[in-house]
Amino acid sequence: MDSLLPPIPAKRYFTIGEVGELCGVKPHVLRYWEQEFTQLRPVKRRGNRRYYQRHEVMMIRKIRGLLYDQGFTISGARNKLLELSQNERQLLRDDSFVDDEVGDDVLVSPEEDEHAAAASSVSSVRNAVLPMRLEVQDIPFMHEELLQIRALLTV
Repeated sequence: MDSLLPPIPAKRYFTIGEVGELCGVKPHVLRYWEQEFTQLRPVKRRGNRRYYQRHEVMMIRKIRGLLYDQGFTISGARNKLLELSQNERQLLRDDSFVDDEVGDDVLVSPEEDEHAAAASSVSSVRNAVLPMRLEVQDIPFMHEELLQIRALLTV
């Protein structure tokens, strides 16, 4: 069913109407899901208007898939999301342990040692910054973010 949903545009914030169209869910359902799923916390601005971020739109699509496509109940979907987040955290922990394993008896040149330290540093940053798996539709968003970071760094 996700293949029928439109791609998520490269924007920082989405209104409730936009999210409804992107996820195939009516706004009143989104407001109800905010009460049932603690992961959904849109920013509220003037007049109590909701603005969702990209990760929340992706979470709504995941919730929609669990409820509508896989037939979960609300509490079952809540439990499944909790289980998925725990599994992702465990995978990240396991991945960071694999990166840190180095034999004591291996001779390493200073250049290789510096490279290994940099790689380990990059790995730890990657684990901290990328808690979710990336999807194809994330690429334009990431590209836009990188352009904004580049602009900030060149000032």
